[in-house]
Amino acid sequence: MSLDIRKIPVVRATRENLDGLGQLIDIEPGDAKLQTAFYEGTVRVYSPCSFMSDEDTEIVVASVDRRPLKVRWLERHFKHTQTFFPFSGRPFIVVMAPPTTGDLPDIDEVRAFLFDGTGGFMMHVGTWHEFPFALVDDTRLAILLRKEATRNLLKDAAIAGEAHGPDLDKKDIVQRLGIEFEAIL
Repeated sequence: MSLDIRKIPVVRATRENLDGLGQLIDIEPGDAKLQTAFYEGTVRVYSPCSFMSDEDTEIVVASVDRRPLKVRWLERHFKHTQTFFPFSGRPFIVVMAPPTTGDLPDIDEVRAFLFDGTGGFMMHVGTWHEFPFALVDDTRLAILLRKEATRNLLKDAAIAGEAHGPDLDKKDIVQRLGIEFEAIL
């Protein structure tokens, strides 16, 4: 089988173009503040997204180095809204596709987004994605996710280059479809 390489342009992530995939975690002009009773206005609190997890949630930190912007795997989570928080304002790219009811993503809906590193991002349950691509070595991301998803991604749990579990479905798109996506800056 010959490999079909699909180039996808990287676009700046915005609230609008992430609709259906997830939510930015940031503050924008016009966002409503929560009315807190303390600190006389010196602390402003917002609720920019609705995190969801049924239990057993953890924060892990990943140090990500640059790698080719090629997508071999796409994964999704069934039980939580996986969330990424960048450190140090370093930009990163996330390749995603909307949730599907079938076993594979809609390959015509795969898109690449550039995050500037100043705010986080929370994906909707079921959003297909590849792990973020760093544009600078040692880009650090705090990741909020279920512990069972982390366990299913460990080397001992991988089967034939894929990972599966009650909250994880990681597919080898190259092996299954003969397609490799490449994000283009």
